[in-house]
Amino acid sequence: MHGPVLVGWLLVALCGGTGAYCLLRLRGTAGAARRSAGVEGAMGVVMAVMALPGLPASAAVALALGAVSGGVALWAGVPGPSAPPHRAHHVAEGAAMAYMAVAMAAGGGHGGAHGPSGVPALTGGLLLYFGLYALRCGPLLVPARAGGGGHGPAVAEPELSAACRGALAAGMFVMLLSL
Repeated sequence: MHGPVLVGWLLVALCGGTGAYCLLRLRGTAGAARRSAGVEGAMGVVMAVMALPGLPASAAVALALGAVSGGVALWAGVPGPSAPPHRAHHVAEGAAMAYMAVAMAAGGGHGGAHGPSGVPALTGGLLLYFGLYALRCGPLLVPARAGGGGHGPAVAEPELSAACRGALAAGMFVMLLSL
């Protein structure tokens, strides 16, 4: 990933924190929600590692991250009773991560002055998708029982899942911008 070091560390914090939170959600969920939390957690951690400013700029590291991202995309895409409800988005996210890793490997890593890498039309399409997806998640963050007074947690599972997907989509958008 190209770009300022501060942006890299902010992405590490955003994606790493979101990934860690999603992995912690694994304890209290089952079925499709558990698999969704696992996919989002794995993608958040991989995105955080990919955004690390001190990561060695080598093709081997980029390709390893791409292989993990591709594996998570395949895992998310497997149909079944425990398939995540946002399976298509998770597959797109994993494929975009694999694409960024391959572009990083072809461009000589993420820290140098190699200029932009990747296919401009594909990068533009992914930017459009993840930008719109992040904006789409915003209204989902408002709890269904806004107005308060009810019993139960202040923020329910659907809002937390939307927050995780929105944060990762925003992180993906920034990572694609700096590709």
